[in-house]
Amino acid sequence: MSIDRTRVGVIGCGDVAHRRYLPALASLGDRVELVGCCDARPEAAERAADAVRDWSPAVGAFSQVHDLIEARPEAVFNLTPPPFHAEVTSQCLGAGINVFSEKPLASSVAEASSLIDAARARGLLLLCAPGSAATLRVRWLADIAASGIMGRPTLAVGQFAGFGPAGWDQYTGDPTVFYGPKVGPVVDLGIYRLHEMTAVLGPVRRVQAMGTIAVPVRTVVAGRLAGRTIEVTAPDHVLMNLEFASGALGQVLSSFAVPETEAPYLEVHFSGGSITLTGSPFDEPPAPHIHFLGAGSAGSAGPASTADGASGLPPLEPDPRSIIETGAAHFVACLRGDEKPILTAEHSRHVLDVVLRAYESIADGHSREIATTF
Repeated sequence: MSIDRTRVGVIGCGDVAHRRYLPALASLGDRVELVGCCDARPEAAERAADAVRDWSPAVGAFSQVHDLIEARPEAVFNLTPPPFHAEVTSQCLGAGINVFSEKPLASSVAEASSLIDAARARGLLLLCAPGSAATLRVRWLADIAASGIMGRPTLAVGQFAGFGPAGWDQYTGDPTVFYGPKVGPVVDLGIYRLHEMTAVLGPVRRVQAMGTIAVPVRTVVAGRLAGRTIEVTAPDHVLMNLEFASGALGQVLSSFAVPETEAPYLEVHFSGGSITLTGSPFDEPPAPHIHFLGAGSAGSAGPASTADGASGLPPLEPDPRSIIETGAAHFVACLRGDEKPILTAEHSRHVLDVVLRAYESIADGHSREIATTF
């Protein structure tokens, strides 16, 4: 082990911590030391601490954030439920600790701005999930859009659709909050597509949205609440139409009421061609489908043909980690000065602005202008 490992803490020791973040940090064990696991449920904090003692033997278990702060981490991962993100992040920034927050950054644009100001005033790093924009795949798309090699980006269409955490056989937590107004399919899943689209096409100027509750009652299929039912109290189908500042258009479907889909998760259309991403971005997605205007079916290609220069596109290397793990690794790299921040709080605030204005649009049917940028 390196003697100069970065001291980090984890706040919120639920499902996503065990499935994604703790394994990601273990893979970075030569660069980070986990000094504390914190959760309002003492048994959850103890379980997380027990899971990492083979590579962070001095880790502590805490039920209060101020106790974790006393362990002197240089940075924390804020994995608490969304309604608590701003409060916990503010407490840590106030103590001089760098923060990586799960999405969304806050519950309002004003809260997000306050956190950004606090981090800036103290010279602290404040990054936010999702890790989409830091993946090699999205960086590759952004480079193509910026280069003009396929022409001008004109349209992006994306979706994140399923039945939500109540229908995931691998989800071990309480999925109830995901079907209420504090979370819903946009905050939990659609936000991935919004981050990817804005990373490639830039800021959104205007949004108009529609939403409905399609399946009002769910049965939990796994975890300690298996067999119980959940009442859906927020739209589980949400459609958003976007106008980007560049003049391009976008559309995002976020749904917790789609049993299954074979649709691409993201398509970006240019004046001279299209790029289609299929499969699951959380696993090992297949090669992109690339089409050049006028090439017909012969224009379809993947990373192997982009690498040899035949298409003129830059090469695409496979991502070594999935989206969530990429975010954690990027934060650690930025803390150690090995990378420049991509998953900025300003970008997260802008996407939050789009999401909040979209729900306003659902309520009254009118489009909304977006005040923020990044």
